[in-house]
Amino acid sequence: MTTAPPAHDDVLVLDYLATLWAAAGDLPPETRDDLMNTVAGYIAMRRDLADEPSRVLSRLGPPDQLVAAVRRSGTPTHLRLPAAPLPAPAVPAGGSERVAVGLLTGGAVVLPLVGQAAGLMIATVSPRWSPVQKAAAWLLATAPLAGTLLLLIMLAGVSIFSGLGFLMLYAAACTGSIVAGLTLHSSARP
Repeated sequence: MTTAPPAHDDVLVLDYLATLWAAAGDLPPETRDDLMNTVAGYIAMRRDLADEPSRVLSRLGPPDQLVAAVRRSGTPTHLRLPAAPLPAPAVPAGGSERVAVGLLTGGAVVLPLVGQAAGLMIATVSPRWSPVQKAAAWLLATAPLAGTLLLLIMLAGVSIFSGLGFLMLYAAACTGSIVAGLTLHSSARP
C-alpha cells in the first residue's frame, strides 16, 4: 500500500503547526492545547472558505508572536471563533394562546362557527405557533365542515336545513375544531 505525498499546502500548514507547538512549549498544557485547537480550527475554517493556506498563515503571523500574545493576554482576538448561537428561548403559552385553544375546543361546541372563527383568528396572530402549525389548525378546523357540506350537497335528498343535515354540519364543525385546538395545545407546551 502506497500513500501519496502531502500537498504543498498541507506541508505549509503542518510545518506552521509544528513550529507553533514548539514555540508554545513553556505554556501551561491547557493553554497550549487551547491555542493549538483554536489555530487549527481557524485554519480549517478559512480553508473551507477557499482561502489559500499561505494567505491564512500570513494573517496569523509568526508562531512566536502568537505565543507571545497568548502569554500577554490569552488567545488573540483575531483567532477567536464565533460562539455557537444560543437556541431561541421558548415562548411560554400566554393568555391569548389559552383563549385560542379554549375557543377552538369548547367554543366550537357552545358557539359553532363563531367560537371556531375567533379561536382561529387569535391563533393566527399568536407568535407561539409556526406558520405550518397555524395552517394545520385552519385545515383541521375547516376541512371537516367543508367536507360535510359537500357531502350534503351531493346527497341531494338531505337538505342542509333538515335535522340530519344540521346535526351532521354541527358534528363536523365541532370535531374538526376540537382536533385543531388539541393539536395547537399539544404544540404549545414548552
